[in-house]
Amino acid sequence: MGIMEPKVDVRRSASRDRTKIAWLDSKHSFSFGTHYDPANTHHGVLLVNNDDIVQPGSGFETHPHRDMEIVTWVLQGSLVHQDSTGHSGVIYPGLAQRMSAGRGILHSEKNDSVRVQGRVGGGRRAGDAAGATGPVRFVQMWVLPDTPGIDPGYEQLEIEDELLRGGLVPVASGMAKHDAGIRIKNSSAALYAARLQPGSSVRLPEAPFLHVFVARGAVTVEGTGPLAEGDTARLTATGGQRVTAAEPAELLVWEMHATIGA
Repeated sequence: MGIMEPKVDVRRSASRDRTKIAWLDSKHSFSFGTHYDPANTHHGVLLVNNDDIVQPGSGFETHPHRDMEIVTWVLQGSLVHQDSTGHSGVIYPGLAQRMSAGRGILHSEKNDSVRVQGRVGGGRRAGDAAGATGPVRFVQMWVLPDTPGIDPGYEQLEIEDELLRGGLVPVASGMAKHDAGIRIKNSSAALYAARLQPGSSVRLPEAPFLHVFVARGAVTVEGTGPLAEGDTARLTATGGQRVTAAEPAELLVWEMHATIGA
C-alpha cells in the first residue's frame, strides 16, 4: 500500500445518495445501483454501507449475489431472510448475520415476519420479533472475500448480552485475533458494534482503514468533532481516537488492514 498520510474524511448523512420508493427508503454511503460516483466506490475493503427502512409486508424479492461477504445489522423491527442454500431466519436487533455469496446464492429479505411466525428459527427473541408490524430498519454492509468462488454460506449469532456490557463488540470478523462474533471470509477486516450512553466512550482500533458509522444518536470523535445519526468518518492511516456519546448512540466500526486494488 505504500506510505499513507493520516486522514479523516467526514461524510454527513444528508450527503448520501438515496433510493426512495413506496416500500423502501435506502441511504447509500457508497456508490450503489444507479447512484454511481467513481470517487466514492469503497473505503478499505468496504463497498456497501446501506441504511435501509422497509415497510411492513414488503421487501427485497429473491435476487442473486456472487463473491461478496454480506453482513446485516438490524436496528429496529425484524427482517426475514431466506436463501437458496436452505437457510431461513428472523433477524432482529442484537442478532448478527452474515451471508457468504461465494460462487452464487439467491436470497430474499422481507419485513413480513408476522406471516411466518413459528415457521422459521431465529434465537430466543425470534417469537417477539415475529410479531412486529412496523417498519424494519437495518444496515447492510458488503466486503470482498479473500478468495472468489467459495462455497456460499450463512451464519447468525446473538450478541445482545455482549453489547449490554459496553465497549466495542466484535460482530463479524475474519481476523485471527478475534474468537468472538460471526466469521467472514476476509482475513483483514472486522466489524464492531457499540451501544453508548451519554458520556460513555470507546477507543477506535489502530488500522490503515477505519469506517465509523453513527447508526443512532450522536457522538464526538476526538480530534474530529461531532457526528450525528447517519454520519460517517473514514479514517486512513490513523486510529486510537476516543469516541464519546453526546446522547444514547449506536456505532458500527469497520477495522480494515487492506484496500481494494492495492
